[in-house]
Amino acid sequence: MDRETLRRVWQREEDAAHIHGWDFSHLRGRYTVETDLPWDYRQLVRQHLREDLELLDCDTGGGEFLLSLGHPYHRTAATEGYPPNAALCRKTLAPLGIRFQECRDPSRIPFADESFDLILNRHGSFHPGELHRLLRPGGLFLTEQVGEDNDRDLVEMALPGTAKPFPHLNLAEQRARFEDAGFRILAGEEAYRPIEFYDVGAFVWFARVIQWEFPGFSVERCFPRLLKMQEIIETSGKLRGTIHRYLIAAQK
Repeated sequence: MDRETLRRVWQREEDAAHIHGWDFSHLRGRYTVETDLPWDYRQLVRQHLREDLELLDCDTGGGEFLLSLGHPYHRTAATEGYPPNAALCRKTLAPLGIRFQECRDPSRIPFADESFDLILNRHGSFHPGELHRLLRPGGLFLTEQVGEDNDRDLVEMALPGTAKPFPHLNLAEQRARFEDAGFRILAGEEAYRPIEFYDVGAFVWFARVIQWEFPGFSVERCFPRLLKMQEIIETSGKLRGTIHRYLIAAQK
């Protein structure tokens, strides 16, 4: 395709870059990510989940992962701060009997002291002191997080010199925060793994959705750099970056 045809194709992806809950199905078959992490977050959750536990999922997104666990609804609670996702949760979670609260401040979660046996957080914000308050003695916080270096090579390709949006998000520093808050660390792991895009349009959609990593990204602004990405894909068949993840299991 010539340059102007590529521009139109990519601009259509830019215009389509909206997300419902945390649904990346638009990119199915067009990118690969998180296929080779050294842990299985879902399996770890299931290892600790029992039907009699009081469960809280913080920053639940649209509640997709939470609902997939099949935990008794009357023993389940959730928070979410992003307004479109919070509206979705009110429609999907609350009618089931799940206690849902909109919450944008992880240091002020609107549930009583020692309300939960298990708190989950996958790719959301957290405050160790507040989690310690919410957990019962012996309770567990289990989280998989996006690290500070996530997608940095891709960011440099598209928007060189962009600052990290969330510095200090790494295993060593966050582990220390939990220990300072009175937790015992049961597990801590960190991993850097590939993310691959098979067409530039898929990357455009991704970069527009993940605005905090790619601030100010647009096809118009980044067009010359997108053309260089197109050359990489035409040569190697894929555009490769690097994700950064870490896992913490912390017990009160």
